[in-house]
Amino acid sequence: MGAAVPGRCAGPLPARPGTPEHASSVPAPRLSRMELRAGDSWGIFTFLCAALCNLPALPALNCSEELGAGQSIQQTYDLTRYLEHQLRTLAGTYLNYLGPPFNEPDFNPPRLARAERVPSATVDLDLWRGLTDNARLAANYRAYSRLLCYLRVLDGQVGTAELRHRLAHFCASLQGLVLSIGGVMSSLGYPLPTGPAGPPAPPGTPAAPNDFLKKMDDFWLLKELQTWLWRSAKDFNRLKKKVPPAVVTLRLEARGF
Repeated sequence: MGAAVPGRCAGPLPARPGTPEHASSVPAPRLSRMELRAGDSWGIFTFLCAALCNLPALPALNCSEELGAGQSIQQTYDLTRYLEHQLRTLAGTYLNYLGPPFNEPDFNPPRLARAERVPSATVDLDLWRGLTDNARLAANYRAYSRLLCYLRVLDGQVGTAELRHRLAHFCASLQGLVLSIGGVMSSLGYPLPTGPAGPPAPPGTPAAPNDFLKKMDDFWLLKELQTWLWRSAKDFNRLKKKVPPAVVTLRLEARGF
């Protein structure tokens, strides 16, 4: 620095000409209990000047936000709730497309053996909560991967362009949920599930023997998907309370040390 630093602290400034020294009735502000002496102030000032002069040689202070499992779980929870809302609209439109009795509010048929190919969410809640986080995440990952396969087959069978558009949009969102669950598992150090999640893939399964059973398959597909999303939202809400949110960390990079 070019400017010369004075060798000692100057005394109090003189009063302005024409202004009596006793004119000011406001007392000078007092320091807190730990008062700084003149020598201490000069030492701090000298240290700061030396630090500024040698700044290129000091370690660099970098501030970065770690986007870890907490934010990944929050995003997955938000996507699950969004799919819940999206499915309510889609299910109403599709059940109207199927016609009565499937679009009647009190229609609740028993689950047939054919519907067992669709991953079922009807598991005892106490048993489900007793599973480890890894086991629940793996079950969600497998289930939505299978449900997505069935929905894509469903998308190719509907007869109206508007319904096909809605199904395609929902399938894209559900694919995002599968990827998001995989991201949560990776951030927590869990391996992704491998192998089939249950029965053979939908393209290889035999077709329904009649139109009514085909509609019954579609009805149970939407019903199970609704239950899975409802339970998954609760799972991710509990999981995000276990994992701390992302924190801001200070990282030191040594330069020349």
